[in-house]
Amino acid sequence: MTDTRRIMAIFFIQSIAMGSWFPRIPEVQQALGLGPAQLAVALLGMPIGLLITLPFAGGFVARVGARATMIWGFVVFLLLAPLPAFAWSLPSLFVALLLAGTAISGLELGMNVAADAIEHRAGRKIMSTCHGFWSLGQMAGSLVGVGFAALAVPPGWSLAMVAAVLVVPALWLSVTLPLDVSSEHAAGAPAPRSPWSLPSKALVGLSVFVFGVAMAEGAAADWSAVFLRDVIGSPVALAGFGYTAYAFAIATGRFLGDYLSARFGAAPLARFCGLVTVAGVLLVVTSGGATQALIGLAALGFGCSVGFPLGVTAAARLGDRPAAANVAVLSLFALCGFLVGAPMIGFVAEHLDLRFGLAMLLPALLVSLALAGGLRPRRAAVELASAGA
Repeated sequence: MTDTRRIMAIFFIQSIAMGSWFPRIPEVQQALGLGPAQLAVALLGMPIGLLITLPFAGGFVARVGARATMIWGFVVFLLLAPLPAFAWSLPSLFVALLLAGTAISGLELGMNVAADAIEHRAGRKIMSTCHGFWSLGQMAGSLVGVGFAALAVPPGWSLAMVAAVLVVPALWLSVTLPLDVSSEHAAGAPAPRSPWSLPSKALVGLSVFVFGVAMAEGAAADWSAVFLRDVIGSPVALAGFGYTAYAFAIATGRFLGDYLSARFGAAPLARFCGLVTVAGVLLVVTSGGATQALIGLAALGFGCSVGFPLGVTAAARLGDRPAAANVAVLSLFALCGFLVGAPMIGFVAEHLDLRFGLAMLLPALLVSLALAGGLRPRRAAVELASAGA
């Protein structure tokens, strides 16, 4: 198996565990008797865990390497992934999600840094395809979650079984990656900075761009099943297919992303997908039945598909400091957007309703649309200048 196929398989496996959790959220919410605002508070646990650890993760990956980060990251993450489904109260759910967030930060950063290094070594674009496999894994995980729900298997035991099945292939794939998979692209790469050093203007623009896209991703992950069940009135098993439709569409977009980016350019592709994302949100919030809601979720998925992969490639190639440091900052914004958007929607839904909550995504998406120009080929000019220095 080539390194390219290994890293794609790692992206696929890592996302299965999270994908199997999302369709079970309504059951955990119901079992604990949580309202939308209470669920929103619990969901804050994961972004807080990310905020605690991700500022240091870039330096850690730069020191120990992406391979070691992934090996230990998988061990910790798969041990912690089932814990939220065993929660017995709001505080315990919050703590379980916080612990899971601390494990996700280093693991996903190591995966993205490794993918960028392998992409550069292979001489062809693979980042969007890697994230396509990640989305495909989430879709597979969501189908597993829906299947366990239909069989009335308790959420905690189903997540524990998924983690047990994944641990061996995840560790084998990580161990067989080359030791130098996280090496910098060019000799004389900048030394790691303090985790609290300020990012460049270009990196801030890229980070805000992915933040809005990731907010929409997080909304679909955490609220699609709840929306179909509570607003549309779909049964639990059908409600879980809302996330499946989203995940299938985002995987499709990401598998096409490398070709489309090379063919049309990163910025035009990002603008087109931004418009599709806005259209998807509008379809969902105005839906009167399951069909329109599912179409809207699919459009939302396709629109969100390439935002983060394009951002990772651009951030890693800025050349102002090590790729791991820039990708860490970008990942912090993206993962916080992915996870903060869901609690925000819950707070709005508590006082208005879930349609209004989902509509709150639109301002952030419009900001991302305006910043899509930051993905123009001028990033490539910086890379070429660095390579020629």
